[in-house]
Amino acid sequence: MIAAAAAMGGFLFGFDTAVINGAVGAVGEWSGANPVLLGFSVAFALVGCAVGAWFAGPISAKFGRIRVMQVAALLFFITSLACGFVWDIWSLTIFRFIGGFAVGAASVIAPAYIAEVSPANVRGRLGSLQQLAIVVGIFVSLLSNYALAQAAGGAGNGLWLGMEAWRWMFVAECIPAVIYGVLASMIPESPRFLVSKNRVKEAEKVLEHYVGGTPTEKIEEIRDSLSFEQTQSIGVLKGRRFGLAPIVWVGIFLSLLQQLVGINVIFYYSTMLWQAVGFDESDALLTGVITAVVNIVTTVIAITLVDRIGRKPLLIIGSVGMAVTLGTMAFVFGTAPTQVVAGEVQPLLSDTAGIVAVLAANLYVVFFGVSWGPVVWVLLGEMFNNRIRAYAISVAAAAQWLANFAVSLTFPTLADAGLGLAYGLYAAMAVLSLFFVWKFVKETRGKELEDME
Repeated sequence: MIAAAAAMGGFLFGFDTAVINGAVGAVGEWSGANPVLLGFSVAFALVGCAVGAWFAGPISAKFGRIRVMQVAALLFFITSLACGFVWDIWSLTIFRFIGGFAVGAASVIAPAYIAEVSPANVRGRLGSLQQLAIVVGIFVSLLSNYALAQAAGGAGNGLWLGMEAWRWMFVAECIPAVIYGVLASMIPESPRFLVSKNRVKEAEKVLEHYVGGTPTEKIEEIRDSLSFEQTQSIGVLKGRRFGLAPIVWVGIFLSLLQQLVGINVIFYYSTMLWQAVGFDESDALLTGVITAVVNIVTTVIAITLVDRIGRKPLLIIGSVGMAVTLGTMAFVFGTAPTQVVAGEVQPLLSDTAGIVAVLAANLYVVFFGVSWGPVVWVLLGEMFNNRIRAYAISVAAAAQWLANFAVSLTFPTLADAGLGLAYGLYAAMAVLSLFFVWKFVKETRGKELEDME
């Protein structure tokens, strides 16, 4: 339950990043912003996520994991409410950017906290709750957007208190933000943080109640692993070569590859994909919801497997599956004839090719959902030792958000050049991820956090 409470930050992470999708069309009409400015407004929130992720680790090392959760919940509440009352596209951009701080902080603190309060034998399953919460948040956001738009007869139409439906889409996020803040105030502080602040009695109680074993022995292990003289500066991440310790680079590249395989293209631009296959807008939106459900189901499967077969095997299986399915999509779109519709070049798929593309896209989500989606968050929470964990996760998560920003910003341009090129690049990244995991990622299943080197 305390792991689920911490993962509520992941729910808000998913909800916040998806809520803009239902509102963006109406926001464009309301603001009169051109496509470039509107795209910048949507993507700039991801830069805020990178900033929030970067600072969350150092702040949590100084003030605690719980305090970061509480601050993030407050930011979620304030910025979601503010987005409902924006007066132009620039005010929306600024509030979304500030809200990104909360998303970035939540993306860092949940995996760190869950890893630090979990017994080793179930740590993978509990750590996977972060990804499950993210995909459930995306799904609930899509349903919320749909319900509000249906109630108003369109996202741009008035709903309650003279406010358009798209404004209520943002305001709806206030509810889970309050729940997150309340839950964060009810759960115990991380025992690793408590020991780092010499609050030993409190740490003993948390370890005895939640983790098990002999608290006094565990506290001594934590003390030995912390190396007190070097825990209060990001300088703990320095290595002899390439500026950072090798394990930090592994975390950074895991984070980058999780995004560079293009998963968020499926969720941010799925309507474009399905319309290219020949679906009308309504069917395309429905298919996007179905894809979100598939992601939830596969994440549940990953939770049952991660502590049984391990982290590394799941990543390898996922990389192979993603490479094959993305390669299939690249071939289908790359070899399809094209047609000009409303001045835009679009692929013209046969019925058979369309079915293959839909199946490949959903199988891609399946392979990502059982592997790189949840497992990367699990690894980031547990692969670093106690001395560097808070700072290392911040750096890795910031890299992840910047990669997300780059992929989201470049996909429309790549799509104009040809969907075959876009999916071909993502397939190449999936192949690279396979070799990277094979060579550099070490298995952490069943190991205590104090044993991480």
